[in-house]
Amino acid sequence: MDVADEVANAEFFGYPGNSQGNGAFPQLRILALVECGTHAVVAASMAPFLKSEQAMAAQLLERLAPDMLVLADRNFYGFKLWQKACTTGARMLWRMKASQRLPREQILSDGSYLSTVFDREDRARRKPQIVRVIEYTLNNSATPVQDSYRLMTNILDPDAAPALELAALYHERWEIESVFDELKTHLRGNSTVLRSKTPDLVQHG
Repeated sequence: MDVADEVANAEFFGYPGNSQGNGAFPQLRILALVECGTHAVVAASMAPFLKSEQAMAAQLLERLAPDMLVLADRNFYGFKLWQKACTTGARMLWRMKASQRLPREQILSDGSYLSTVFDREDRARRKPQIVRVIEYTLNNSATPVQDSYRLMTNILDPDAAPALELAALYHERWEIESVFDELKTHLRGNSTVLRSKTPDLVQHG
């Protein structure tokens, strides 16, 4: 979100930019944990524009609970973040990048399979973590889709959560876009820039 173009805000939040130069306003990055059904914002983290989503996500892990199924896009995966999220007792269902190596080690009854992931720093591979992988494509979709999807979950039992059900649930992740649209467009009306003139007021005002 754009914040007031004041020296303090510029120094703290930073500007978005490209080869043509910087944007007109400093920007605040917001990362939120949103309940799909109710659109309730369970937790949120705010940070300077250049702070990574993974680093911000780590700040939200304390809000996870064992009765949650947490959906996340492929840009969030990192072994340490995944491992830490799993220790909360919550169930994870995260999309994975095509570059992530996930060997098929055991094919399960619903077509999903078990695999093993490691920390990149664990060169001796002494601390493996078993995961379950679901691969699928969407056919006859009303909107343009990508060729394939690959999801990773810590729910290892296919009877507890069949692959088809998890694949359908993952696409509910887009509900968060409706929440951000409501915040950025409808609730704020014609105001396109946060008015607070200091970083403290932007984040806590």
